[in-house]
Amino acid sequence: MYLNKALIVGNLTRDPEITTIPSGQKVCKFSVATNRVWKDKAGAKQESATFHNIVVWGKQAETSAQYLKKGQQVMIEGRIETRSWDDKATGEKKYRTEIIADRVQFGPKSSGTGAGTGNTSPKAPANTSDSIEYPEEDINPEDIPF
Repeated sequence: MYLNKALIVGNLTRDPEITTIPSGQKVCKFSVATNRVWKDKAGAKQESATFHNIVVWGKQAETSAQYLKKGQQVMIEGRIETRSWDDKATGEKKYRTEIIADRVQFGPKSSGTGAGTGNTSPKAPANTSDSIEYPEEDINPEDIPF
């Protein structure tokens, strides 16, 4: 069995661009940045960013172009593809690796204060223990309606 699956959560590096191919189908392209933090052998904090090219097709392309903006957090689920072509100007072979999105989940809108703000997951805040208020009394199973 083979598996080609990509799942990334990051921030848009530019506004999405939507086009229509000759068959009439919509295609939306944008880039998402993810980061990685680690400590090197000396114990110093290191950080690197990776930029991912995203391609979305069909109705989801239209929705993505309409609602996504630069800096906004997004979760992409899809597959990785590398395409190649011959550059007309130089004649050399060019390559581009892209994530073809099967699912796009929008994160919270950017507040304009930088890419590091907002939630770390499009579904829930990073630290949910601060935002959930638990009842002080015990819950009686008989009170549950289902």
